[in-house]
Amino acid sequence: MDQPTLTWIAEHRPTAVAGTTFIADQPVILVPDATWFAAQQADSIHGIRHNARVCLLADLLAAHHELDPDQTLALRLAAAVHDCRRRNDRTDPGHGQRAAVWLSHHRQAITAAFGLNLSPRMVAAASTAISLHDVAYPAFSRTQRDAYRRAACLTDLLKAADCLDRYRLPVTRWWPDTSLLRVQVPDWMSRVAFDLMLHSEQARLDGASDLDALTHARGIVFHPHKETRLGP
Repeated sequence: MDQPTLTWIAEHRPTAVAGTTFIADQPVILVPDATWFAAQQADSIHGIRHNARVCLLADLLAAHHELDPDQTLALRLAAAVHDCRRRNDRTDPGHGQRAAVWLSHHRQAITAAFGLNLSPRMVAAASTAISLHDVAYPAFSRTQRDAYRRAACLTDLLKAADCLDRYRLPVTRWWPDTSLLRVQVPDWMSRVAFDLMLHSEQARLDGASDLDALTHARGIVFHPHKETRLGP
């Protein structure tokens, strides 16, 4: 992300995401390690900050849809590493499957790095969601449809969280289209997603580390001492 692009995005803030939403509880942030990414991708638009923001958004969706604790942990894990095996910032077919295989091979190290206590079954569900996140629902193969049925909830919510972080892209027609999703996304989450992206990317451009930029943005967007307002 460069400053002219971020400035253009800020100037084209959609009317639908105007205003501020106050959330009582700060969502969990998992920041992937730069060494987990393919060459030159850690600081890309699909890199560390994108994956971490998707984790934040996934955590909010998990609470909204009342996932149980194990499902919530699995969704956080999937979100935090879903794009770590990308080779470029274009479509890059198959990057979800590559990330899923990578997570399966490094399950113990990755869950330990994040401090997550997850069963192999739940890590497998997270891997399934990752493998499907970059494939449109109508394009699922028979094998992918079978896999989807085993992890439908995680897949749907990962796709939704990933979709919400599309405000970072430099063309408005690439911004979130929630009509393509299979889960309900509350209107206030679009405002949260836009602000998370804007503040974290600006902080990074101003010289903050990835973790500090994300923590700074979370502190601005989420107000633990104010009344929660979740309406449209």
